[in-house]
Amino acid sequence: WSACSAAIQLGIPVTSDFRTRFDEYSDAYGMKALVPVVRSYLRSFHNRTLCTFVPTQEIATHLEHHGFNDLVVSGRGVDTIAFSPLYRSETLRRSWKAMGPVALYVGRLAAEKNLFAVVEAFEAMRSIEPNAKLVLVGDGPLRDALKERCPDAIFAGMQCGADLAAHYASADIFLFASLTETFGNVTLEAMACGLPVVAYDIAAAAIHIRDGCNGITVSPGDHAAFSAAAMRLAYNEPLRERLGEAARLTARGAGWDRILADFESALLAATSSANSDVSPCLV
Repeated sequence: WSACSAAIQLGIPVTSDFRTRFDEYSDAYGMKALVPVVRSYLRSFHNRTLCTFVPTQEIATHLEHHGFNDLVVSGRGVDTIAFSPLYRSETLRRSWKAMGPVALYVGRLAAEKNLFAVVEAFEAMRSIEPNAKLVLVGDGPLRDALKERCPDAIFAGMQCGADLAAHYASADIFLFASLTETFGNVTLEAMACGLPVVAYDIAAAAIHIRDGCNGITVSPGDHAAFSAAAMRLAYNEPLRERLGEAARLTARGAGWDRILADFESALLAATSSANSDVSPCLV
């Protein structure tokens, strides 16, 4: 807020980027009464700027309904060289003692990620594939609770670069049950590594996954369907391979070049609208 105020006083064009649904997090942490308060603050902040970039039309429509102005959709991409099936590591799989399908989650271990839906889906997988393994990449406040619920899971902690890509590529199924994403970059990263993704039909999954063609999507909040989809992939290796190959092809069409060019054009348009020759200030 201070940076925005200073830029406005100096006549520097300011844009903002809505990439985290902090208002929805209040509900996830049992403080539903704070949702309208947090949303009001976010609306006041973003409406001070020339425009607010959002990753999907879905989020733009949602925010417009709540009084956010001047929204510009600016998507997300994935580096299909950095994230690739070529990083698959049998050494890593042996360290996991993987003797069956490996289900993977990547992200914060926190309440807003709906992680117990992931655990329930994995437990459903293991009911038909006892050798199934769950790998959780990331860290956060739910780590201990998840360890207690699923003591046989692999808690890999934070990973980055080639190590992160190896964790994606060495798994067999990607489970992503979050209902609070503005986009969810991990969805595209998993697809780029050739993984079939099970996700709710929102955010990146709604844009890039065609149900039954390059992944599986279910109605938001339908935990039973989410678990059923995970079970279906657990016992059907040919389906996993077919969806994974199609997912990789989809990801290859989601490179950064066009997305960054559109973002640059929008920044230049914001500068022009402010009648200033000064480069935009990103907040």
